[in-house]
Order: sequence, then C-alpha cells, then structure tokens
Amino acid sequence: MTEANGLPEPSAEETQETPGEETPGEETPGEETPGEVKPGAEEGSGGSPDEAEFVHPEGGWGWVVMLAAMWCNGSVFGIQNAFGILFVSLLREFGSENDEDLRFKTAWVGSLSMGMIFFCSPIVSVFTDLLGCRITAVGGAAVGLVGLLASSFVTSLGPMYFTYGIVFACGCSFAYQPSLVILGHYFKKRLGLVNGIVTAGSSVFTITLPFLLSGLLEKMGRQNTMRILCILMFVLMLAGFTYRPLMPTKKKQDGRRCPRMSQLFNVNIWKSLGYRIWAFGIPAALYGYFVPYVHLMKHVEERFGKEANKEVLLMCIGITSGVGRLIFGRVADYVPGVNKVYLQVSSFLVIGFMSMMIPLCDLFGGLIGVCLLMGLFDGCFICIMAPIAFELVGADDVSQAIGFLLGLMSVPMTVGPPIAGFLRDRLGSYDLAFYLAGIPPMVGGAVLCLIPWVEARRKRQEAQEREKDVTEKMLDSEKAEPRAGESVL
Repeated sequence: MTEANGLPEPSAEETQETPGEETPGEETPGEETPGEVKPGAEEGSGGSPDEAEFVHPEGGWGWVVMLAAMWCNGSVFGIQNAFGILFVSLLREFGSENDEDLRFKTAWVGSLSMGMIFFCSPIVSVFTDLLGCRITAVGGAAVGLVGLLASSFVTSLGPMYFTYGIVFACGCSFAYQPSLVILGHYFKKRLGLVNGIVTAGSSVFTITLPFLLSGLLEKMGRQNTMRILCILMFVLMLAGFTYRPLMPTKKKQDGRRCPRMSQLFNVNIWKSLGYRIWAFGIPAALYGYFVPYVHLMKHVEERFGKEANKEVLLMCIGITSGVGRLIFGRVADYVPGVNKVYLQVSSFLVIGFMSMMIPLCDLFGGLIGVCLLMGLFDGCFICIMAPIAFELVGADDVSQAIGFLLGLMSVPMTVGPPIAGFLRDRLGSYDLAFYLAGIPPMVGGAVLCLIPWVEARRKRQEAQEREKDVTEKMLDSEKAEPRAGESVL
C-alpha cells in the first residue's frame, strides 16, 4: 500500500523489524502537517483506506491566494457590471443616444459578454482539471487582456461583438473559475469566510468603478479608458501566478498519453442525486432572480419620474451585497455539511418575496428598504456556492461541478430579463413582470430543501454498507481460524 500513499518503499532491514517495535522519529498519529498528505483516509469520508487525507493550511500563502482571487472577482465582474457606463459612451461614438436600433445592437455587446462568461464555464472546468488552476487562470487573463486591448482600437460596433463580447469574455471566464477552485486547496474550516471576502471584491469594484469610468470617459475618451482598464487585466494575469496547487492530483490508471473522454468530462458528479437537484434547482430559481437587477431602473423612472435618484438603489444593492457576503460567508463556516443549502433557500425566498414587493412600493424610501434586503441576501446566495459544491462532490470533482452549474445558469440569466421586458411592452407596466419574477426563486428554493434529506439518506446507506462489509470480514476470519488450528495439530 506504500505506492498508493506516495511513501517510499521500505528497505529489507525495515521489513525484518518486529511489529511491535516503534521506529525512531516516527510521527504520532495526532500530529498533522498543514498542506501535506496524511496516509489513511478519514473513516466515513467515503474513500478507501489507500487514499490520502489532505490537511488544509487554513492560512499562510492561502491569504495571498485569497487576495489574488478577490482581485479576480473584482476586476472581472466590476468591468462587466460597469458596462452601462461604456454603453452610453458607445452610443455617442457610433451614433445617437436616441437611436433605438443602435441601443438594441449595443446592448447585445454587454449581454453577450456576460453570457459567455457563464456559458464557457463547463469548458473552463475541463481545462482546469487538465492544466491546473495556475495555467488556466494566467492564460485566461492574457486572452482577456488581448480582447480588451483590441476593443480599444475598433472604430465600429461590429468588431466589438467579437473583441469584447467573445474574446474578452472568454478570457474572463478562464480567469474567474480557477479563483473559486484554488481556495479549496488552502481552506476548509474557513472556506465560507474566505469565499465571502473573495466575492465581496466584485461588490467593491462595482461600487467604485462606475465613478472612475465616468471621469476617465469624460477626460480621456472611450478608447484610452479601455486601455487603462487593461491594467486591471494585467494585474489579474500576475495574480494568477499565485495559484500554487497543494492537493495531490489523481494518477492516471493507464499509460495513455491522452486522457480518456471520461477523464475530460467527469460523469461522477452527476451520480450524486444531491448535486443533480442543486444543479437544476438553482437555474430554475434564476429565471426570475435577475429581473429586478435589469429592469428596476426603468421601473423607477416610470413610477417616480426621471428625476428620481435611482443610482442610490444600485449603490444600496452593491453595499449590502458585499456586507452579506462577509456575514453569511462567516455564518456558513458554522453550518455543518450540506445544511449550508438552507442559507441559499432563505436567500431565494427573501429575494422572491422582495421582487413581488417592488410594484407595491409607492414611496421611494420603501423601495430603498427592498433593495437593501435584496442586496443582503444576494450576497448570501453568491458567497456559499463554492462551499456547497465542495460538500456535495468533494475536492476532486469540484471544478467541473462548479463549471457545469455556471453553464446551466447562463440560460435563465439570458432568458429571464427579456421575458420581463416583453411583458412590459405588452401590458405597459412592469407590475406583472415583478410579480411573476418572484415565483421562480421561491420554487427553486423549495426544491433545494430536498438536498439535506437526500444526502442524509445517502450517508446512512453508506454506513450500513460499511458495517455489512466489516461484519462479513469478521465472519470470514472466524471461519478461517479453526482450519488454521487443525493444520497445526
């Protein structure tokens, strides 16, 4: 079993030692070295005795990795969320702000970019498993840098679909997902808190970057502003070099140079019923989740007039979302196992109810209160996605588990808001759109409640199987003892 544990083969002298003799310098069973592999799997973990138990450092270089991942989340989603500022600049450069056809075409640049980040996630997860977090993240940031730099030189809207909507977005996708996976190499007990801090980076950038872009666009123009944004991507590329993996990788079972299809696309994650419920329950909830974030500003203009300070609502959502990621990330560390799903259930229920409350708010102050709660529980939903994935499928399969989930999320994120816009155009009001938008999050949250029950049943069945195996081995050993005794006599 020494090969499976990654330990050196014992010498001939060592094999002749008596079983009860203790080797000098041998580590006691209770001592664990952070970041190293400990022989023997933890009982009840589902692994075989030959597997190695990994000890997470819970700090050290992991704090540097956390800051790098925080910069990744901030720069990627900060730029994406600030597209509304670039949107106005593109309209002025390529036509007029009042040109409805141009507005529709320009809006698709931002929508394509955001959709590609999530749509590429399953492919990114495969590259992460094959090449590792560091190479994938650095390469993705480099591609994103090239796409953003190329976008600064275009003089018409057409090339922007390719340079910004595809190249830049794909690079962001390849840089983003490894930042979630690498955290599991350094943290386990503090994973919720660390994910909360990392995802809070996007809130900080989303709040501050629009003010910076507004000033840069006014003084330097759109092209130079995009070149300055390339600095964020360059720093992101440098940050990717900090993603030093610690966990041992799976060894290939054969001598093939090229991996099998089953190794490229991990089907083990779909064998978990809990993960299947999670992977389809969350996208079902997102059909109405993003409707308020897209159409709230237009609704405020129609209800309270164009003079209403609607930017305050976005700031409220951004600030409380960042606070929620820190608070609920820390809370998640105290919630055992898959029971963390209940935090996501609560976030979906609150956001669904708040979506239904938006048309009922006749006072602007009431709308501010709704946005504060929506932002708080939005942070709860986002910060515990990675910890739940680790609980459902384990560290070995978490990359593709997150990748396929983000890929499935791209569909409702793209479809939900246009349906709400269609209803507004037909009915002349957003009221029905917001009422209906509150239903999918509540339904999706109810579906997720099944996961803890399913996982508890699975663990009971595994415990019964282990007890059955132990009983059978004991019976076999008892039957073998008399035969051995007879041969001696």
